[in-house]
Amino acid sequence: MMPAAETKIRFIDRLEQAVRRRGTPALVGIDPHLDLLPPNILPAEGPQRRLLPRQRLAVAVREFCAGVLDVIGSMVPIVKFQMAFFEQLGPEGMSALAELVGHARRYGLLVILDGKRGDIGSTAVAYAEGMLGPAPVSSWGGDAVTVSPYLGEDSLQPFIETAVARQGGVFVLVKTSNPGSGLFQDLIAEGMPLYRHVAAWVEQQAVRTKGRCGYGDVGGVVGATFHEQLAELRQVMPHTWFLVPGYGTQGGTARDVAPAFDPTGLGAIVNNSRGILFAYRRREFERFGPTRWQEAIEAATREMIDQLRTDTPAGRLTSR
Repeated sequence: MMPAAETKIRFIDRLEQAVRRRGTPALVGIDPHLDLLPPNILPAEGPQRRLLPRQRLAVAVREFCAGVLDVIGSMVPIVKFQMAFFEQLGPEGMSALAELVGHARRYGLLVILDGKRGDIGSTAVAYAEGMLGPAPVSSWGGDAVTVSPYLGEDSLQPFIETAVARQGGVFVLVKTSNPGSGLFQDLIAEGMPLYRHVAAWVEQQAVRTKGRCGYGDVGGVVGATFHEQLAELRQVMPHTWFLVPGYGTQGGTARDVAPAFDPTGLGAIVNNSRGILFAYRRREFERFGPTRWQEAIEAATREMIDQLRTDTPAGRLTSR
């Protein structure tokens, strides 16, 4: 549970303070792919794993993710739980997620619940009230959520209103990192790509919810895999904090994400999921082997932190 004093501070100001405190914008995505879990966590191999009872799978996911948090809990300011990997395990998986959110809290980590929700009216209100805010105000205790803008403003405002009321944040999908994102996001409407129209609306909401740090509680998801668009969007969204996916396994590098930051090293958090969680499978960390997967996670996290300090303005966070 979040300390009472912190609940009076806007989400974006708490995020800015956490990034400064840890000296890095590195965000670890908690995406527990069943097929990639170390064998000492889940012995069965390949498709056989998915035939195991859900309870057994949920226990393995809980053990693995808690082990991840134990390693990175003092290294990074924030984590992002990809809800799909827990939802696929039914009630057992969701129970594991609830426990893990509490585990992250014990390390002082901020928590993003990545469910990419998007619905209208009372449904959007229910999603927002269930996901945003410290326990017991909300069921899940998230500091921020991800949302899709496809259904329009009335699908987004309930999340923003709830976030502001509960000192939470909302990250709206603007330009995503997946290869097929351009099918709709790059369509031209009134002389601009669709993602630019979304960006303009998100920037307006960021200004409306601006905290002391100069950024707003409404942020944008902007992928590292589209370098030119990332730089373009930083220019037109000066008050919007970016959540940047696509780093690591998807091909994005520290140099690719550099345009996401303002000159002081703030304005973005950079997500790395598989590249950290399953670092023991990467060639450069194979020396650890599957039984020392936590050591591989620590090495990969330090590598990411160092790369962001060297190749982006985030290096200025530790040079003050």
